[in-house]
Amino acid sequence: MKFSFTGNHDSDRYRWFADGIRDAMSRQGHEWTEDPEDALLVANFFDPGEPKPFRRNAQAVFVFSVTASDEPLEHAIYTVYPWLVRSLSNLVITLVDEGGVEPTAHFLTPEQGHYTVSGDKPLGEYFEEVYRRIHPLATSRLVINNRYDRDLPRELWDGDDITRSIHMAGKHLDDLDLLPTPFPMDKVLPERDQRHIKRLYGMGGLSYGNISARKDETTFWMSASGVDKANLTEIGRDILLVKDYDPDGNAMILSVPESVEEPRRVSVDAIEHWMVYREHPGVGAIIHVHAWMDGIDATEFVYPCGTYELGKAVADKVRQAPDPNRCVVGLKNHGVTITGESIEEIFERVEGKLVQPVPMS
Repeated sequence: MKFSFTGNHDSDRYRWFADGIRDAMSRQGHEWTEDPEDALLVANFFDPGEPKPFRRNAQAVFVFSVTASDEPLEHAIYTVYPWLVRSLSNLVITLVDEGGVEPTAHFLTPEQGHYTVSGDKPLGEYFEEVYRRIHPLATSRLVINNRYDRDLPRELWDGDDITRSIHMAGKHLDDLDLLPTPFPMDKVLPERDQRHIKRLYGMGGLSYGNISARKDETTFWMSASGVDKANLTEIGRDILLVKDYDPDGNAMILSVPESVEEPRRVSVDAIEHWMVYREHPGVGAIIHVHAWMDGIDATEFVYPCGTYELGKAVADKVRQAPDPNRCVVGLKNHGVTITGESIEEIFERVEGKLVQPVPMS
């Protein structure tokens, strides 16, 4: 993957970090390019309080931003999350002097994950650890394109028993306080940047969690992206029927009603659910929430939502579970994906065992 820098990377404040990251990435086989428009991974350096976005021209481009704070990050999410949103980043690294040889690197993700790399490490080890945190961005590809086939049978335009169970599941997750409040992008982003995010990702907001349930051998119903999971009602807008995955077009294939002029995109995790349903005919439902359970097996890396690599990492863990049809897989620093025979069976099995917040490491 080609990578590049933009912003203040030549300033005295950031040059040392830019040089260290460039060396670490080059050692891992990534190709440097001077032109950010030619890169698939861009590091955007900006001063605190002045987050400037790098306006990527394609969905396939990932951006991590680098900034610094002169004050301790006692409340990292409240301080840094607005920078993440304003800079249109997949990840923000904030450098903070905490008395170590190097500044501590604080990482914040769109899922509100917060973890650190200590500045007490030797310089080479420090940048290898920083690279390990960036590695998922440097090796991932998004699967968020949708192809809409307007062939949903008329009798399904108002849903069926399965979509009604998804509707009730969303309400139940809300009752259990397992649907974290999406970050209010309208409070920190101008309308132009909100439109840019929506164009790139089809997102109306940073929405958390998703629910799906099998329709038949090859299709499944799933919640849409960027919608209120506590109010899943309209077919083609809140709940969609996933038919297949097109590897050539790198897109999920959806069946939607002719009556819906502008269907929403399905959840970005559709590729993950598709992998699990195709491999395990006994899986009847999948729920993903940003919560945790003790004693579960988890993925090794924090791959971005909506990537093929995250889907494969979860599918691998499901396959390795003692009972793939009824298992709980941890997504490191992110949440859990739960398979079950039905939505109702999942709730019976895990209710009262899910906790927040998700542990970070």
